Order: sequence, then C-alpha cells, then structure tokens
Amino acid sequence: MTKHSGLSKAKDHSGPTVKWLDKPEQHDYPAAASYLSLIAGPKAVSRAVKALEQADTVSFKAKDLLRAAGLPLLPADDPDVAKELGRVRAGTALSPCLVIRGGKKAGTAARIADGYHRICASYHLSEDTVVSARIAGF
Repeated sequence: MTKHSGLSKAKDHSGPTVKWLDKPEQHDYPAAASYLSLIAGPKAVSRAVKALEQADTVSFKAKDLLRAAGLPLLPADDPDVAKELGRVRAGTALSPCLVIRGGKKAGTAARIADGYHRICASYHLSEDTVVSARIAGF
C-alpha cells in the first residue's frame, strides 16, 4: 500500500497510462452505499461511507485488490470494463475505488463497494497496474 496526494499516474509495461483523481467523485459514495446496503444495516452503511469519505487515498496493485475481494476478473469486453478502458485510452483520470477492508478473524473478504470495473480495466492493462483506492472498515 502506498499513500499519495494529487493526481497520480500508473504505467504498465506496454499500454496506456492510468491516471487517477486524488479524491473519489461525489456520486461514488451513494453507489457504494447502495451496494453496502445489501450486506449491512443503515447505521453500519452510514459509518462505512463516512469512513471512506475521510480515508486517505492509497495505492494497491490491481491483482491484489481482486485477490483480497475474492472476485473474478471481468472480461475486457464487459460493457462497463470496456467503457473504463476507453476512458484510460482517452487520458481521462479515473475515480479512486472504494473498498471495505476484509477481516481475517471474521473470515470476510474485502468488499469493493465502488470501482470493480475500474479495477478490472486496470488489470487488463497489466495485473501490476497501480489502482488508487480508499479503504475503510465496517
């Protein structure tokens, strides 16, 4: 994990540069809350979203985020992944992903509350592509 500030870039070995905004866009938080409301009650969701808003933006490799969440890599031709790949190729900065930390003691995987398609698009460039994220607990 690496902390950073300002607009960041992650270059893979052969493809385009991924640019990241320093902060998630405001519409990402309600999207995260919507997903989280499927697995937790309103108070826990509210606390988690507030923690994500206050968390530092950090960097992880795309492969590590997918492994921690136990999620499969979506194909490059998935409509939302393809859209994110198009944004990368156009030089558009992507919004950092919002992740809820898993717990070894509780046996829970990390939860990608918002940004799964951005992580998959980044992975398709290189599994080592650095992804910006905000991480918080429940």
